[in-house]
Amino acid sequence: MSVVVAYKWAGDPQEASVGADGSVDFGRARPGISEYDAVAIQVGRNLADALGSALVGVCVGAAGAGAPVATKAALARGLDRVLVVADDSLATLGTAGTAQVLSALVGQVGDAQLVLAGDCSTDVGARMVPAVLGGTLGWATVTDAASVRADGAGVVVERTLAEGAQTLRLALPAVVAVASDAAKPQAPGMKDVLGAGKKPADVIAAAPLTPVGDGETLSAARAAAPARKGVVITGDAATAAGELVGALRAAGLLDKAGTGR
Repeated sequence: MSVVVAYKWAGDPQEASVGADGSVDFGRARPGISEYDAVAIQVGRNLADALGSALVGVCVGAAGAGAPVATKAALARGLDRVLVVADDSLATLGTAGTAQVLSALVGQVGDAQLVLAGDCSTDVGARMVPAVLGGTLGWATVTDAASVRADGAGVVVERTLAEGAQTLRLALPAVVAVASDAAKPQAPGMKDVLGAGKKPADVIAAAPLTPVGDGETLSAARAAAPARKGVVITGDAATAAGELVGALRAAGLLDKAGTGR
């Protein structure tokens, strides 16, 4: 049995620029393994070692995802091999299309029984691909996993939810999206980086795995910005302070004791 990790080669959000209209441009952002997927790779490595299994990475994206620097970066984090579909025509692929291509890649692994993924990507952050991938594969799917461990013919997943903790036992095959604190990724050392060049990286043409499509966007709208009252307070410091407290209290932002709500 192979453990599979779905990862994304994405731009660093710290280096993205935001336009006046709110659009985010990753054109100049340095790409790398999405930080949430790095957590999934570490969880997968720990699990594969416990099972004595291979750890296989699958990725879909623009041509850069299949470049040697990208595949070696993934392999250096502990993957045994990677399967990548890289083509600039897939750069704007949506959730459904991404899940379809990832599903095809999982099928090419052959003996895959468990797919791990980060709970979201650093660039889009939709938190939908793992669930749609599970539906595409027809496998049981769990999100927000704080830990994953082998248990007989299945896995035990612990989840931390707003209402408390939950422990589930899943029969395989299954897809599990791990939370950002599920593991602390280990930074690749020199030995890992050098060894990555000796591991297999299969970059597959997009044509045989072209997705059906992501549907049609009928409409889109931005939320209206809240109106600002623009109250101007003048006068000396003592008077201005009193007027400010009164205005905040009238707006319901302070209680009678003067403390914030």
